[in-house]
Amino acid sequence: KQWYQRRVRGDGQVGTPEKPLSDLGKLSYRSYWSWVLLDLLRDLHGTVSIKELSNMTSITEDDIISTLQMLNIVKYWKGQHIICVTPKQVEEHLRSSNYRPPILTVNQESLKWYQKTPKRGNRSSKKQKSND
Repeated sequence: KQWYQRRVRGDGQVGTPEKPLSDLGKLSYRSYWSWVLLDLLRDLHGTVSIKELSNMTSITEDDIISTLQMLNIVKYWKGQHIICVTPKQVEEHLRSSNYRPPILTVNQESLKWYQKTPKRGNRSSKKQKSND
């Protein structure tokens, strides 16, 4: 359960899937994000901001807001999104057949993140073009 609280990416950055998502892609991601956020909210006591949720889950603030809006547990008040949910509401969502833990999970100890290195250009093709 704690696997998603450790940053999903080794560099501590949040991420989002490439957009636009297909209908099936949106359904899949929303399902996953819903479960992650509800499971996390179940264990939190007190207040938490969208930014804090983003830092804990590596899900972007926009994706969190749209997911919480879909769950009807966020309100927009005085220019801010405010999470408004009771422990009972979270439990009801989690008991619903719509929100199930992911079938596949990742062993974080097995992940190794590498810095992406820029590709070097092929010099021979550049020479050939300049000679044409």
